[in-house]
Amino acid sequence: MGNKNKTISFRVNEDAFEALQAIAEERDISLSAVFRDYVDQLVEHDGQVEVVPETDLAARADDGDEVSFPPTVEVPKQFVREHERLELEAEHLREQLEEYKAYVNDLQDRLEDEEEEILLLDELDDEDESYQLH
Repeated sequence: MGNKNKTISFRVNEDAFEALQAIAEERDISLSAVFRDYVDQLVEHDGQVEVVPETDLAARADDGDEVSFPPTVEVPKQFVREHERLELEAEHLREQLEEYKAYVNDLQDRLEDEEEEILLLDELDDEDESYQLH
């Protein structure tokens, strides 16, 4: 089975909540997306993520640390191409799966329809009508 989303809840004070809402509005995303982005970054960097105010970020840049906001990661073109190829392949496989499901459903419908037309040989002896087997 695939990944299932889990819910994490916690409490923050009103000032922190308003600050988080402002961040979400500034980015034009939902408040949930702010947390998902943070969690994704935290997991991606094995817990080595530090949240700092932009003013501290500027101070670090003045100290000679090369810091950019938001952080960027360089991804090799080969990785991107492979990802795109896999996405296309996955989409193709999903389409094939849907086709196979439709085919199986069609076969099941045919089988159900034919069940009513099945004649038992024992019952034929009891009736006066004549039948031919094909």
